[in-house]
Amino acid sequence: MVLLQPDPFLNELTSMFERSTEKGSVWVTLKRSSLKSKVQRNKMKTAGQPIEYRCLIRATDGKKTISTSVCPFPFCVRLFHFWF
Repeated sequence: MVLLQPDPFLNELTSMFERSTEKGSVWVTLKRSSLKSKVQRNKMKTAGQPIEYRCLIRATDGKKTISTSVCPFPFCVRLFHFWF
């Protein structure tokens, strides 16, 4: 799985959709993630540090899988504008 910056992710997602117009599918999943292990999160929690959760977005066409990690609100609004 390749972790991309948001703009290259959108470019690659566009090409995935273009390749699958005739035949195939593209699956996109969104997940809340802190990108830290459970041990690290527990240490931060006991130390009283805030845990920053991000939005992990993954896309696959069955052959290639790409992903990106973004702040939840601004990018998701941009992503929905991209789809609609």
